Amino acid sequence: MTNKMALEGLKILDISTMVAAPWSSTYLADFGADVIKVEHPEYGDHARNYGKQKKGVPLFWKTLNRNKRFITLNLSKEKGQEIFKELVKDVDVVIENFRPGTLERWNIGWDVLEEINPSLILLRTTGFGQSGPYSKRAGFGTVAEAMSGFTSINGESDGPATLPGLALADGVSSVFGSLSIMIALFEKLNNPEGRGQNIDISLYEPLMRFMEAHLMAYDQLGDVAERVGNGSVSIAPRNAYQTKGGEWVALSGASQSVTKNVFKAIGKEELFYDERFSTNENRMRNVKELDKLIGGWIKERNLEEVVEVFNNAGAVIGPMYDVSQLYEDPHYIYRESFVTVEDEELGEMHVPNVVAKFSRTPGKVKSLGQKKGMHNNEIYSELLNISQEELELLTENKII
Repeated sequence: MTNKMALEGLKILDISTMVAAPWSSTYLADFGADVIKVEHPEYGDHARNYGKQKKGVPLFWKTLNRNKRFITLNLSKEKGQEIFKELVKDVDVVIENFRPGTLERWNIGWDVLEEINPSLILLRTTGFGQSGPYSKRAGFGTVAEAMSGFTSINGESDGPATLPGLALADGVSSVFGSLSIMIALFEKLNNPEGRGQNIDISLYEPLMRFMEAHLMAYDQLGDVAERVGNGSVSIAPRNAYQTKGGEWVALSGASQSVTKNVFKAIGKEELFYDERFSTNENRMRNVKELDKLIGGWIKERNLEEVVEVFNNAGAVIGPMYDVSQLYEDPHYIYRESFVTVEDEELGEMHVPNVVAKFSRTPGKVKSLGQKKGMHNNEIYSELLNISQEELELLTENKII
């Protein structure tokens, strides 16, 4: 293991707001990238008002924008644009998520930035992308989840199409955004001119990519996927089952060998050779009867016994946790899936740890999301040599 972090030396200027694009830079900051988070001097990032608060402090903000340095800058004003252009000279990546045409209106579009810094990589995250009939529309993850096709398969079979209970489209897009930046960085290292490039990512396309099994079934068979609740249109058994004590478990028999172990767990190994259940195709045709057999066995037993018996048999099962149980699971504690960080505003906080675990250059949560403009003096003097007097004037004129 080394003290040097994997992305140490990578400089990112994050002028984005809300969730998807800021998350992209956070994942890289977790591994040592120097991310400078830029906010409007008056309004800040809208994500500061997102979700629950404690003592007036936004909680999600703390981990959404962790490991970053924070400055303010008014990009809609000419002086702010001039300062931004100076900052761009010294960074590797810029991340933004304004509506298409906004940067161009502010005279800091890709054509301008590319000329200032030919090696720059620009990640542009929008609801529908930079081009096409919908490109000018406002877009949030909720609409992306609906228009990606995801909501059409989510929910009970006799219920409505259902939105997820978390920022799913934003989260998926953010991971693809980080991946795209790393691909562009690798390509830049291997092209003779060392030129950067402009990356156009939407909120709906990454989530749509996860719909591939359903998309292929429609493309080749004309099958339109339907909602099946906790079941599956691809495999059986796969469902949620209630235990004697009222808790729920999730079970999957995604392979023949695991399904055989499911039958072994419930003491009915002979079912594996029963024509109704001998193949996945046959099990799908008889899924109601299959769920009744498995669910009936589970319903007669407590959670601990169900999990122990199924795991000992080599089946795949797990309890359906609520958030409080995540913090209590001994495996998660052993794996340090959560890490304790001391925050200057809220004190001790237990936040999700870095994903994934690197053997030689692990990531680290060094700090949590902080106050707006907290590093103005530090960064503007460090990178642009702006004097204290000028900083005070820029603040007075609402440029920073």
